[in-house]
Amino acid sequence: MSFQVPIPIAQAISNIEANAYLLPAIQREFVWGHEQVERLFDSIMQSFPFSSFLFWRVQPETASKFQFYRFLRDYQERWKTHNELHDTRGTSEFTAILDGQQRLTALFIGLRGSYAYKMPRLWDDRYSDRVYPRRKLYLNIRRHAKESEDSRKYDFRFLSIEEYEQASNDWFEVGKIMALTSLSELNRFIKETGWLDDDFASDTLSRLQEAIHTTRNINFFLETDQALDKALNIFIRINSGGEPLNFSDLVMSIAVAKWQGARQEIHKLVDEVGNLGFKISKDFILKVALLRHSEDIKFKVDNFGSDVAEAFKDNWESTKEAILEGFRLVRSFGHTDKTLVSKNAVLPVIYFLIESGKAKDFVASIHQKNDRIQIRRWLNSVLLNRNFGTHSDQILKRLRDKMRGISQSGFPLEQVLEAAREVGKAHRVDDDFLNELLMTQKDDAYAYAILSLLYPDLDVANGIFHQDHLHPASGFSRKALLAQGIAEADLEFYLDSKNWNSILNLQLLEGRENESKNAAPLRGWVEQQVSGMSTESVDTFCGKRMIPVEGLDLKDFRTFIEKRRSLILDTLRSEMV
Repeated sequence: MSFQVPIPIAQAISNIEANAYLLPAIQREFVWGHEQVERLFDSIMQSFPFSSFLFWRVQPETASKFQFYRFLRDYQERWKTHNELHDTRGTSEFTAILDGQQRLTALFIGLRGSYAYKMPRLWDDRYSDRVYPRRKLYLNIRRHAKESEDSRKYDFRFLSIEEYEQASNDWFEVGKIMALTSLSELNRFIKETGWLDDDFASDTLSRLQEAIHTTRNINFFLETDQALDKALNIFIRINSGGEPLNFSDLVMSIAVAKWQGARQEIHKLVDEVGNLGFKISKDFILKVALLRHSEDIKFKVDNFGSDVAEAFKDNWESTKEAILEGFRLVRSFGHTDKTLVSKNAVLPVIYFLIESGKAKDFVASIHQKNDRIQIRRWLNSVLLNRNFGTHSDQILKRLRDKMRGISQSGFPLEQVLEAAREVGKAHRVDDDFLNELLMTQKDDAYAYAILSLLYPDLDVANGIFHQDHLHPASGFSRKALLAQGIAEADLEFYLDSKNWNSILNLQLLEGRENESKNAAPLRGWVEQQVSGMSTESVDTFCGKRMIPVEGLDLKDFRTFIEKRRSLILDTLRSEMV
């Protein structure tokens, strides 16, 4: 490895465009936010130290053994983040980037591509340019950046076409500097645009042209040894310092050496789980691999040795099937990404599906109904007990060890609960804990798990259920309460959100039914429901839904809360595991 003659940024960008610079599969994806890219260009303009790069010269015989990717040009937050695979067959030697991918990608996006990030307060739709408008990088050629804590001097910003057109005379599209390779071309451009007499504009553009085309600020070391093990070792050593890579990024470097399709398969699975409504990372998938194939499940590169990587590859299809079915199961329980407050809680479920061989059609099979009921109770209980917060590796390993060898038997609930007790994670069902749960507010991330335990017979798999106030929320304002004749002395109790907006006054109600209920008084809604049923009385209807008959009227809200607390506590004691 030797230090090479530095090159200008423009030359590096040209090499990227010509696919003379590629990314090895061991590299992580681009993770910089748009403000980081903007700051990088400001640093270049201010001649701040740019740090060095590490390149690897790859010969054709080496290229044929591994996979390499093109640089990302047009980045769309969340939805367009994957690099495209580049076919290196029949190509001559090229350079792979071992260190500096984030900086080079940022430069490439700024000078040749675009960065689309989500507009605030708009619905997250991957296909909408309105939500994710395409933005190019611009430089303000009228004034310096406003004074800021990060000492920016030059005002670089990613702007949509609409934002640019609002003040087009103030902004220069940064990518256009690539065509202005000489000072004479730059001067001709400044003259043609009418900026010749604008000292700030001409000075700023001259500085940009010099920084991109003239200054040799890409300093790099070049490794020419063709042994992947050596390149891999250098990569891990470098990327273990500074801003650390995720475990999965380092592990990927080992996995892809044994399995060339690893990167695409893992990214595809992350996207498939995303399509089910749940956001997971590569780390989650690799944690499943550790649970399945490694005795030690801690996130350490040493735990993902060649034997584990090989087993991961050989058993990929069944691992993938179990992960997808695990999240289909959680979705069938009515959980969303928000209410599934710990993704790690799904790991034991996935391992159970793997070990029992039940991953295929587990959600739909009538033979697995009892297992689904047990898993649903257990999952909601561990979410509420927050078992997978700190020291989750301890409980995961113990749970895994208890499940080993269960073959075709059912979900081992007793063994799983025993494992939790052994690591000091026994589930709480005491009254103090349960009463604390009852104070959970509507739409809190934990509210659904509680309500799911209270209404286990609802067909949440085949409908959308809302968290509904039994006594309507609209009735709990001072004005509305006084209009209902509620005494001043009782207002504090009525207006306390721990009463009217907590689990004590909530139920799960099918979406269309909730919309029709709207803000109807509780008694009126109950009587309307019963009138359409020939087999149920008000008492029977309310009994099934833990609604105290004595508290159907708002004037009896204190009685309603006291009675319902007792009913809910009894149910939670029997349903929580």
